Formats: sequence, structure tokens, C-alpha cells
Amino acid sequence: MGWLLITFGVAFGSAIVPLVNAELFVVGLCASQHNPHWLWLGAAVAAGQIAGKLLYFLAARGSIKLPKFLHDRLHRVRERPPTERRERWHRRTKVLRSKVEALRERCQRHPNWMAGTYGVSSLVGLPPFMATSVLAGMVRMRMSTFLAAGLAGRWVRFSLLAASPALFAGWLH
Repeated sequence: MGWLLITFGVAFGSAIVPLVNAELFVVGLCASQHNPHWLWLGAAVAAGQIAGKLLYFLAARGSIKLPKFLHDRLHRVRERPPTERRERWHRRTKVLRSKVEALRERCQRHPNWMAGTYGVSSLVGLPPFMATSVLAGMVRMRMSTFLAAGLAGRWVRFSLLAASPALFAGWLH
């Protein structure tokens, strides 16, 4: 039970801070410990990852507001007159911003397409899972779809990853 709680915590942390690698933790844990079952580890990581990504989803949806110090800082930046550097950056990112906006509109028109993209992303990791979590919130995907597709994909991904050290050890003997 202890390893499952630690795994949940690491998975939650990796969902919030992308520098924490849940895949590496799971493989290392399964290679060094033989106690936790790979299905339970997959479930713990899936629950932790979705709990963390749910914060991004709700923030993109507008259900969670930014802390006041971030909110004030963002508005202060907008109130300042544009500098030359900011104008150059605005010109350089114009195409990228238009593509993101077109993708957001397409996802709103085709909600099933967004659910499929999000489900594939939760399983494979491409497109990046964090980006699809935020996009799902922006297009107001139903929370039940977000939770079901995300949990299913992450559970399969991390269960297979947790089983891989034992699988490879069996092949080598």
C-alpha cells in the first residue's frame, strides 16, 4: 500500500510539473521492487496523472481562477504600452496563434474528434498529453469524458510500462 501511495504522489507531481518523469519512476520501481502488482501500479499512476491534469483542465475551462498575484501580474503586462521587442514577438507568433485558434474552433465543432484525440494522447503521449488536457478544457469537453478517456488511456499505458521489466527479465532467462 505504501508504494501505491508514493506512486500516486509522484504521478500527481509529474502531471503538475513536467520535469518529473512518471515513466522512469514506474520502470525503476518495478525493476527494483517485486511487491507491487503492475495493474495496481498502473491504476495508481493513472489516478495521480488525471488528478493533476484535472487542475489544468479546470483552469482552461475557467472553473479555477489564477491566484491573485499571477492575475494582477498578467493584467499589468497588458496595460503597459507595447515595446519593440513585444511587437516583434507578436509578429513572430501570429501564425502559431492563428493555428491554435483554428484548432480550438475545429475541436468545438467536432467534440467526438476531440475526445478521440485526447484518448489517443492519454495512451500514446502524442500529441502531448498536457496540451490536449488544456485544449479539452478550452473546448469545454464534458468532465465525464475527460475522466473516462484519460483514466483508461493512462491505466493501459502505465500498466504495460509497469509490466515491462518483468516481461524483459523473462525473455532474458
